[in-house]
Amino acid sequence: MTTKERISTQFELQPASASPELLAEPTAAALPTITGEVDAFAIDPQIADTAALLDATGLDPETSANCVLVAGSRSGDERIAACMVLANTRADVNKRVKKLLDVRKASFLPMDRAVGESGMEYGGIGPIGLPSDYRVLIDSRVAEAEELIIGSGIRGSKLILSGAALASLPGAEVVEGLANEIE
Repeated sequence: MTTKERISTQFELQPASASPELLAEPTAAALPTITGEVDAFAIDPQIADTAALLDATGLDPETSANCVLVAGSRSGDERIAACMVLANTRADVNKRVKKLLDVRKASFLPMDRAVGESGMEYGGIGPIGLPSDYRVLIDSRVAEAEELIIGSGIRGSKLILSGAALASLPGAEVVEGLANEIE
């Protein structure tokens, strides 16, 4: 049974483009820039965090991708990236992301900045609709996935789409080895 089929037994799936109430405003505005089918489904905000959602649905970690916002600077120029990694991996912030951003030190973007600049809720931040100056780095395993669950910009819903659709985001960069397996 596919991820989408399993989700549809527990939640009502609907085309994301027809469900703006299930999306943060920036996500809804950027949705037309994606090539491919994107569905949305409402959830209890209490299960918005990946571990809680996977526990509630019985899905495996490789069915979900997390969006991690990372920042660093060089010569006073701040560089921010949204790193899309599978839930069973962690973004390699200290080596791979740091090198890609060409910064000496990379760290997670503080929550208040992430929420304020993205226009999305903490625990629901996704790559669709992020500020245009953020790089979107997608681990190759995410890009290859048939179906993924990602944030919709709000805690009360999730999106389901293919890795190829996610990689079709304008400016998205598919990166080999962006994340490491969680031991």
